[in-house]
Amino acid sequence: MVREFAPPPRADEFSERIKTKVREVRDAGGTRETVTVDWNEQQAHIEVIDLPLSGLYLNPGTHRIRAQRSHDPVRDEGLDKDPWSAESQDYLRFLLQASPADPSLRDIDFDTLKESLKQFGQNDPGLVTHHGILVNGNTRACALRELGVQSMRVGVLPESFTWADINAVELSLQLRKDHRRDYSYVNRLLAMEEQAALGRTPDQIAKAFRIQVKTYHQERWILTTIRDLIERSASGGGSKLRLVDWEGAQERLKELQRLYMKLESVDRDQAEVLKEWRLAAILLDFSKTDVRHIDEHFLKEGLGDMLPAPDASGSSVPEAAGVVIPGLGLTVPAASSAVSAARALNDRLLRAKAVVGAGAPGLADSEKAEKQGTIAEAKDAFDKAIEAAGRSTRLRKRKQLAPARLAEACASIDQCVADLVQARSSRSLDEEAFDDAVLNLRSSLRKLAQQAGRGLPDPGDGVTWLLEAATVEPTA
Repeated sequence: MVREFAPPPRADEFSERIKTKVREVRDAGGTRETVTVDWNEQQAHIEVIDLPLSGLYLNPGTHRIRAQRSHDPVRDEGLDKDPWSAESQDYLRFLLQASPADPSLRDIDFDTLKESLKQFGQNDPGLVTHHGILVNGNTRACALRELGVQSMRVGVLPESFTWADINAVELSLQLRKDHRRDYSYVNRLLAMEEQAALGRTPDQIAKAFRIQVKTYHQERWILTTIRDLIERSASGGGSKLRLVDWEGAQERLKELQRLYMKLESVDRDQAEVLKEWRLAAILLDFSKTDVRHIDEHFLKEGLGDMLPAPDASGSSVPEAAGVVIPGLGLTVPAASSAVSAARALNDRLLRAKAVVGAGAPGLADSEKAEKQGTIAEAKDAFDKAIEAAGRSTRLRKRKQLAPARLAEACASIDQCVADLVQARSSRSLDEEAFDDAVLNLRSSLRKLAQQAGRGLPDPGDGVTWLLEAATVEPTA
C-alpha cells in the first residue's frame, strides 16, 4: 500500500511561501509557464514558479530508488523513521546519483545529466507538493545542487493531493513516451505491485505501463520469485539478499519464467528442478547464453549429477512424505526428492551469497572463507555442467542440420511449383533457364545420394528412393 508521510519541518511556512509565489506569478499577467500532469484520467495545467533548492525536500517515496534503498539497511531504517532528517535526505541524494545495478558506484547517466544542466540549464520544470517535496525532478535537483545552482523551476501540485495522488502523478510522468531516464527494472516491478495494491486491474496496469497483460503477469511472477529468494537467503546472523541484487538479471529471469510456464503444464517437478538450477546459475552470475543451456535436455542427459550436493556432507535428500492440510485431514504429495535436492542446493548458495555480499564487520574470517568456498565450488560445478551441455547442444544441432537443410529445400521446391504454374499461365516462363536449373538439381541430388548411401547396409525408404532416383549405385 501507499505510505503516508508526515509533513516535513516548517511545512506550513514553506506552503505559505509557495502560495505567495504562485499569486505573484498570476498577478504579474502576461504569458505564464505551466506544466501538464495526468491525474485521475484528466490533464491538469500546473503553475510553474522558481523556488530555492535549499528549501526543497527529496521524495522518500519516489519509485526511482525503491529497490536501491536496501543497499544500506541501517541508513534505510533511518529513512523510514525520519525521512526529512539531514541523514535521510543525504542517503536519498546518494542513491539518486548511484548506479541502479550497483549503488556503490556512481551512475554515468547522472554525470551526463549534470553536464547537460551545466551547458544548457534546466529545460523542463520539476514538480513539487505544496509542502516543497519533489515529486518529479529529484535527480535534477541533486545535479543542480552539485553545480551550485541556488533555485529550481517547479510546478506546484494542488494542496488537496494525497500521497496516492502524488505517486500516481510521478508514475504517469515517468511512463510518458518522452521520459528521459527509465526506472530501473526492479523499481518498475515494485511500481506495478503498488498499482495492484491500489486495486487496479491487470488490464489497467498493463495499459499504464504500455505492456501486454501477459507481460504484466510475467513481471509479477518474477517479483514474487525474487521476494521468495530473498526470504530463503536469510541466515541466522541476519544477512540476506537485497532487491537491488537482482537488477542485472532482467532478461535471464524473463527467459526462466517462459521456460517454467512451458514445462509446468507437462511436468511440474521438472519445471521446479530447472527453475532452482537456473536461479542458482543466475545467482552465480552466469551469462544469458550460459543459463540457456539449463533446459529439458540438461535434465534428460543427467547433467544435474555434475552439480554439488545440497549440503556440505554430500548426503542425499530423502523422499519427502505427503503434506497434511490442516483442518481438512487431506494429504497431498510433497515435492519429489529431485525438487527438494535442487531447492536445498539453491538455499545453500543463497545464504552463502547473502553472507559474503553483506560484508558484515563482525563476520569471522573462517566463516567468510567457508561461504566463499561454497560459492567457488558451486561456480566450478555449474561451469563444467554448462560446458558439457553446450557440447551436447552443438552435437544435437549438427545431427539436425542436414535434415533441416532438406526441409528448407523442400519448401523452396514447393514454392517453385507455385511459381511454375503462375509463369505458365501468364506465358512468361523462361524454359531454357528452367531446364538448366533442373539439370543443376539433378547434379545436386546425385551428390546427395553419393553421401547418403555411404555406410548404410540397410537404407530407409527415403534414402532408397534417392539412390534410385539419382541412378547412383550405393557405395561401400
